Amino acid sequence: MTQQSLPLQYFQAHFDEYLSRYQDFLRIPSVSTDPEHKADMQRACDFLVDQLKNLGADHVEIFPTPMHPILFAEKRSSKPNAPTLLIYGHYDVQPVAPLDEWKSPPFDPTLEGDYLIARGASDMKGQVMAVLSAIDSIVKTTELPLNLKFLFEGEEEIGSPSLETFIASHRDLLACDMVLNPDAGMVGPDSPTIVYGLRGLVYFEVRIDGPKADLHSGLFGGVVANPAIVLSEIIASLHAPDGSVAVPGFYDQVLPLTPEERARIAANPTRESDLLAITGAPALYGEAGYTPLERIGARPTLDVNGLYSGFIGEGSKTIIPAYASAKISCRLVPNQDPDQVYDAIKTHIESQVPPTVRLTMVKHSGAPAYLADDAPGLQNLAAALSETWGKPVIFKREGGSIPVATTMQNYLGVKSLLTGFGLPDDHIHSPNERQHLPTWKKGVQALIRFITGFEHES
Repeated sequence: MTQQSLPLQYFQAHFDEYLSRYQDFLRIPSVSTDPEHKADMQRACDFLVDQLKNLGADHVEIFPTPMHPILFAEKRSSKPNAPTLLIYGHYDVQPVAPLDEWKSPPFDPTLEGDYLIARGASDMKGQVMAVLSAIDSIVKTTELPLNLKFLFEGEEEIGSPSLETFIASHRDLLACDMVLNPDAGMVGPDSPTIVYGLRGLVYFEVRIDGPKADLHSGLFGGVVANPAIVLSEIIASLHAPDGSVAVPGFYDQVLPLTPEERARIAANPTRESDLLAITGAPALYGEAGYTPLERIGARPTLDVNGLYSGFIGEGSKTIIPAYASAKISCRLVPNQDPDQVYDAIKTHIESQVPPTVRLTMVKHSGAPAYLADDAPGLQNLAAALSETWGKPVIFKREGGSIPVATTMQNYLGVKSLLTGFGLPDDHIHSPNERQHLPTWKKGVQALIRFITGFEHES
């Protein structure tokens, strides 16, 4: 009997127990952005403390932050000179609004066919519990071939304001040979996936102020500039008719896609029809000259994330609004500098503002893009995923951003293995978030194979 077969059999025999723990975790409403859930955030952290102690962690420590605690733990191997794997996760979740669109209470996990429905089921309590279930199955049945370290935070959904400072000041504590971050996802239930690239991010706010208060549109229309119209014109100037970003200098640092890179992206089996089904959009849109998958993972974008101005209630109210504001984000690709991109956009917007209004811009965050096709342990993880699913791994450049991967590379000198077992239609950040349990179950099995596979390495 192989070292892998024992924990695989143990997990299978105790699946209901692991699923029950998973559901217990989901019942904790750990919404990090809501002060009313501060006690629930501590409960979620304490839940993970108990799980780590139950699997025999040698060292468990909670580090307070100005908001929500960071949890560190370590489980050492008895194997001499064993490599160290650092596992990252977060225990906070998104708010649940709009509540009336949920089919069942968001913190009362519900089984519906092959799906487990609850806030956090996929992002990312489900992924954290997949890792802990795999490790527990290993330590209950065989020797652990790796030293394991765990870093769990409670602020990922609000931008991880405490994490970079913590990592920078605890480099020795977090020192490792490999990093596993299961906060990515899969292309589809039959396509084991490793994300090797992430887009960076610039997030900012634009505000246009006009009159000192809302004005009667009959008395002042045509005399005072309307901030909503001015902002709309500015936003319209940010894109060209072909879908490209029209800001001068926006593409100056963008590296062209090589034929090899385009071939790797094209190997992703996701089709245009899949994207239409997931999004519900009547047709796809984007920069001319690139496929949808190239636009998602390998081209920069600029999007309006929110707009506010004037009267937005039911019925009518004839006013000229005092101000208009927009939240805007850019997804960046390798070689783009977030500060330079923001400066180029700011210069462009300033050139579009007439003297009849006032402009305010606030930059909220920025992070560079990330490539990790040479991350330590990549081939081991690919082999484990491939064996579990019985097919080759899809290597994907993700459209989103995971800033912690860049932070860890900067301070620990190690690139992260990015994977996970959520699916594109899991409704993360939306009502009725869910996790496909057959995929989750295979994910646990793949993690068992990944970790135990190091037993055969010198």
